[in-house]
Amino acid sequence: MTGAEVRQSFLDFFKSKDHLIVPSASIVPTADPTLMFTNAGMVQFKDVFLGNAHPAHPRIADTQRCLRISGKHNDLEEVGRDTYHHTLFEMLGNWSFGDYYKEEAITWAWELLTDVWGLPKDKLYATVYHTDDEAEQLWKTNTDIGHDRIMRFNEKDNFWEMGETGPCGPCSEIHIDRGDGACDMQNVAGHVCAVNAGCARYIELWNLVFIQYMRDESQKLTELPSKHVDTGMGLERVAAVLEGVANNYEGTLLRGIIRRAEGLSGKKYGADLEDDVSMRVLADHSRAVMFMVTDGIEPSNEGRGYVLRRLLRRAARHGKSLGLHGDFFWKICEQAMDDMRLAFPELDQARTRVVETVRGEEEKFAVTLDRGLVHLDEAIGKIGGGPVLPGDVAFRLYDTYGFPLDMTEDILRGKGVAVDREGFHDAMEAQRGRGREAQAAKKGADYTNIIAAARAQGGSRFTGQFDTEVESKVAAMAIAGELADRARQGDAVDVVVSETPFYGESGGQIGDTGRLTTQSGALIEIADTQKPAPDVIVHRGVVKAGEVAVGEGARLFLDSARREAVRLNHSAAHLLHAALRNHLGERTRQAGQLVDERRMRFDFTHDGRVDDAKLETIEREVNDVIRANLEVRAEEMAYDDAIAMGAIAFFGDKYGDTVRVLAMGDYSVELCGGTHVARTGDIGMFRLNSETGVAAGVRRAEAATGAGAYDIVKQRDRILAELAQLLRGSEGDTVSKVEKLLARQHALEKELEKTRSSGAKDVLSDVMRGARDIDGAKVVVARVQGLDGKQLRSLSDQVRDRIGSGVVVLASENASGVSLTAAVTKDHTCRFRAGDLIKQLAPIVDGRGGGKPDFAQAGGKNPDGIDALLEKANELLI
Repeated sequence: MTGAEVRQSFLDFFKSKDHLIVPSASIVPTADPTLMFTNAGMVQFKDVFLGNAHPAHPRIADTQRCLRISGKHNDLEEVGRDTYHHTLFEMLGNWSFGDYYKEEAITWAWELLTDVWGLPKDKLYATVYHTDDEAEQLWKTNTDIGHDRIMRFNEKDNFWEMGETGPCGPCSEIHIDRGDGACDMQNVAGHVCAVNAGCARYIELWNLVFIQYMRDESQKLTELPSKHVDTGMGLERVAAVLEGVANNYEGTLLRGIIRRAEGLSGKKYGADLEDDVSMRVLADHSRAVMFMVTDGIEPSNEGRGYVLRRLLRRAARHGKSLGLHGDFFWKICEQAMDDMRLAFPELDQARTRVVETVRGEEEKFAVTLDRGLVHLDEAIGKIGGGPVLPGDVAFRLYDTYGFPLDMTEDILRGKGVAVDREGFHDAMEAQRGRGREAQAAKKGADYTNIIAAARAQGGSRFTGQFDTEVESKVAAMAIAGELADRARQGDAVDVVVSETPFYGESGGQIGDTGRLTTQSGALIEIADTQKPAPDVIVHRGVVKAGEVAVGEGARLFLDSARREAVRLNHSAAHLLHAALRNHLGERTRQAGQLVDERRMRFDFTHDGRVDDAKLETIEREVNDVIRANLEVRAEEMAYDDAIAMGAIAFFGDKYGDTVRVLAMGDYSVELCGGTHVARTGDIGMFRLNSETGVAAGVRRAEAATGAGAYDIVKQRDRILAELAQLLRGSEGDTVSKVEKLLARQHALEKELEKTRSSGAKDVLSDVMRGARDIDGAKVVVARVQGLDGKQLRSLSDQVRDRIGSGVVVLASENASGVSLTAAVTKDHTCRFRAGDLIKQLAPIVDGRGGGKPDFAQAGGKNPDGIDALLEKANELLI
């Protein structure tokens, strides 16, 4: 019986017992903010147990994809290092919601395990809660299990709770004895194999939970009016038992993925312990990654997205250990999808997205993985084999090379080196502190005092997006964060007035600029407007004339031309957001924006570059909506009502109970408090200027509107005209003439490459003439001229391949100083280690470097030391 057949047999069995078979829920819990991931089958039914929802049927069964990689259920560090931990696993479960109870649950569990699946009855054990006489009696009367194999355990092992309070109850577990050889604690002094003794001989197959109590805050247990059954059985584990294999990774559910890893790497599972660890990691992580992406998670630097990124990077590192380079993991994920698509048809719909997401992350991380590993090797060398890697080094690997802390720990575990976790977190907090200081410096003064003073006067009110000139009164002032009653000419001052037409920076729209005059004739030039609190708008400027006093009348004059340009760009941002979602899918969401008078910068979630044809379609659609001259309506309503009507919240904004909904006809409905046009036609023209990547899974579009868009078109017209003049042709001939020039350049480059290749062969021949035999190893120590690091590495690889067995040390003087490589064939790495050679040789040319036992490289600053370096290399290799 294969793993897939076990899954189907379970569902068919409970379907015959009048259970409704439901699909697996997403691994992203839809209504439980306390969980990062679905980690058990009961998660989707939590509201039913709490009495907040009604089940679709009183009897339900399913197979649920579960992820245990966060909180107390975090198996990541053990995955791959043993044969039974997983991040992603399937939990088979059957539920009764106020219907059947202990008798049916116990009877059917025994029937499925022994009659249907044929497990040996004399190898099965049943455990019950130590006070659950009813469950024990049912095992004795309703099954033919040996009475000596019914065991009582305390609350630690046989009592289930949803949380500190809430539904709970005793449980009964079914264990199987896999024989003496399965014990993994034979070397532990005093260990005795037994149920719940901690070894792998006796393993739990199935947990039957009987939910009969409600625990209140005083920890008192009260009988529930309706009693429920919640069972869970790990598919991978029971399938391995039924297939008769030693562990989960040798069962059919995972073996196909491991075979794919074998095929890609050319290595055999079971031949090398470290290779086996890496193959198990790839098999496990491929299943977790495919479901995470399928369920809408995208790689990022926070929350679920960061967990996904950690898995992808851990997989990349283990692939490299197997000799896999480039983008390979997507192929492993494809195998996982092929193996599970029949049970989870949603995988077919998400296949392209999974492949593109994985390949994109692999390509990004490949650049820094090699550099990070070299940096780590150098750091290990510096601690001289010490037991602890400094925390600041681990943080540099995280911050510069993208190594999650657990990945660094995983790499070092095999070397017997730990990481100073406290030092890592200290370095992390120090960087965050610097970030907070930089952000505070960017924003300027501390607004604490002026906010309090302004609120004492009733705060400030934004008069509306179409006002440009308003009479008001100075409510509060501050200079360098300290409250001031007066401000004189030359003072940089923060001012709050009772009413203002100035928009305070928020939602990605910059603050307004303009002038403030007072009754006494003073003048403040406003350079920026901030909104540090919902009811306080702060005008930041310099007193240019006179003296300003708190309490005097003021008149504010908005820079209306600048505001109008900002208004056009902000409204266009809404249209672009809608067009992007129309053509890239509803998964596309805003991830940030900046709107000023010159341009609109819009960040959005999307995997991979948006092709030119699609960008043109998006730009055309935005302009079509502009020409349609749709009415733009703003309406205040309750937040929940706005979301219910389909309004989309913008990135980074915080919303109260009442929100402002901005609708542009029926084309775009957003929550937004910014300034906008009255009709879309006011925007005039929209022009996309660029589309680039800014982070994994995040793209950035830059555009302009109105006069700014016109300027872009005219600038490109001028460039095209100048190109045509340089090419001595018409604007219509420009492309064909450039293509001919490029073709000519390509031909010349090929000729140059042939010349270089001929020269490289001569260099290779010259170097090989110096090869010597030393104690059965071919040794080449040579100086070459003018090769950079990349070229020297290529030559080093060629020489190593040519000698077949031995050591190669090459040094080259070039424009940047000195490049140095050491290469050792695999059969001599026990005698000579390339990394060690480089560490001894590089200082001679004022350099540093590192690498692996078979290859290492370095850069130096002192070409005069090359001869001494080569002499030292010859000494080391004798």
